[in-house]
Amino acid sequence: MGFTPDILRAIEDLGFEQPMPVQEKVIPLILSNEQDIIALAQTGTGKTAAYGLPLVFSTDPDKNTTQAVIICPTRELCIQITGDLYTYAKHTGNLKILAVYGGSSIENQIRELKKGVHIIVATPGRLIDLIGRKAARLGNVRTVILDEADEMLNMGFIDSINEILEEVPEGRRTLLFSATMPPEISSIARKYMHNPTEVVIGTKNSSAENVSHNYYLVHAKDKYKVLKRIADFEPDIYAIIFCRTRRETQEVASKLINDGYDADALHGDLSQAQRDAVMQKFRQKNLQMLVATDVAARGLDVDDLTHVVNFSLPDDTEAYTHRSGRTGRAGKTGISISLVHLREKNNLHKIERMLKKPFRALPVPTGTEICGKQLFNWVDKLEKVTIDHQEIEKYLPEIKERLEKLDREALLRRVVSLEFNRFLNDYRTGDDEVETFTDKETSFNKADKRNSRQKFNGNYKRLFINLGKSDGFYPEQLIELVNKNTRGKKIPLGKIDLLKNFSFFEVESDFADELIRSLNNAMFKDTRVAVEVAQAKTAEPGAGKHYDERHAGSGERAKRKKRKEAFRKSLYRG
Repeated sequence: MGFTPDILRAIEDLGFEQPMPVQEKVIPLILSNEQDIIALAQTGTGKTAAYGLPLVFSTDPDKNTTQAVIICPTRELCIQITGDLYTYAKHTGNLKILAVYGGSSIENQIRELKKGVHIIVATPGRLIDLIGRKAARLGNVRTVILDEADEMLNMGFIDSINEILEEVPEGRRTLLFSATMPPEISSIARKYMHNPTEVVIGTKNSSAENVSHNYYLVHAKDKYKVLKRIADFEPDIYAIIFCRTRRETQEVASKLINDGYDADALHGDLSQAQRDAVMQKFRQKNLQMLVATDVAARGLDVDDLTHVVNFSLPDDTEAYTHRSGRTGRAGKTGISISLVHLREKNNLHKIERMLKKPFRALPVPTGTEICGKQLFNWVDKLEKVTIDHQEIEKYLPEIKERLEKLDREALLRRVVSLEFNRFLNDYRTGDDEVETFTDKETSFNKADKRNSRQKFNGNYKRLFINLGKSDGFYPEQLIELVNKNTRGKKIPLGKIDLLKNFSFFEVESDFADELIRSLNNAMFKDTRVAVEVAQAKTAEPGAGKHYDERHAGSGERAKRKKRKEAFRKSLYRG
């Protein structure tokens, strides 16, 4: 490709032998002319080297001015790109590369910039701050690179990018790298790029080809149980677990840590020092699972991830592309797993349509399967363990003496039990604690089937509840409401009649009073729940209509109460 011997030495040191597709297409274009380029390729396809190697090659270390600017969405990616560039440039002389990002001392960054920097790698906010302080001088910049451009737009940096591009000279070259091509990217290209050449690796807005997409359809309350089972079923899991909010991220990470897993959280409430410490542990594989928000994990480049787990599906379907792209990198295979609640199933279908790929529904691993997988994983390690003969020999006589009463099978049983007590205790009787389903009807039938395993007398009592279809209240929401407010108990439900503003449902008579007490004054979204025994139906013609109308009065009272409560809350907020 025309690189100097010094850069070829760096490439050889890295162990690169053949260029990846994006490198094969982009590097000759960058080296052969000054044309602007838009490169669309998934995360993990080698984009940093595609622009980094030519940039190091073309930057003149004898000119003590800033010749190139790389803009990226996150601190972690900023640090990572800077490290990669130094690796590419280690045999080329005194090339000065500086990472500038928020959360780090701006005084130190200003001091370094005053000494002179050839390449600036920056997050948008900090670069604008440095431009405003006259510390970052971009008058001699010849190349601007926008890395993970779509993610910067998702994070709301569009105005910042426009402001930075207004500061660099008219004749500079712009290289834009992105996984997807939203309209805002096209807008930037039209405004700031001159007849750009477009390079597409794979298909626009597609996911990595070597990632398999799977999901478990589960109750919301069972998501953590299923996550634990996935972690136990995959003993060598090395994964990022994506959550929607910082609070959810911290809760899931804390639960995993308390249950003995090597896990930690990464989210925006952590200081930069804490984030760096977590990422260092994760990159060194001292953590098996990193629980993160989308913002915190954007731009993370971690090798050899086995899984990406979507604890919650992202609100933005394009964010799924970035999440799943964290695994299956550099030609390796990866697995993306989503834990999907019924109300999220429409989101799943949107993602399937966007990726043009069907997702595979998986059954939750049973306790027996998990124990077996863990056992044979332990046996594999036992077979491969390195033995230090000299150290062990001196203890063997006493060990033999203490264990000589045990025959071979008894000894094996004890060793296995010692290793597997936790799994056996967790899963010995837990095979039926988590169930998956495929649609609304199945969810109700399975819940009913699960509850019917106990012996009940078959007498059902009809109850009224002040929630209906207009509240987004359907059978699965009723089942979830019952389960949430009667933890540890299996309440047998019968027929459910959903109306617009209220509903009726049947419950085994022996549980009716307890269920009314449990549900009354519970909250569903912003509505306080009201449940009572339904008035008896009569055999007179038209009685059913009047029966529902009488209860409609209760429904209207509940609606008025809900409106008053909303008004009171608005006054409180005011």
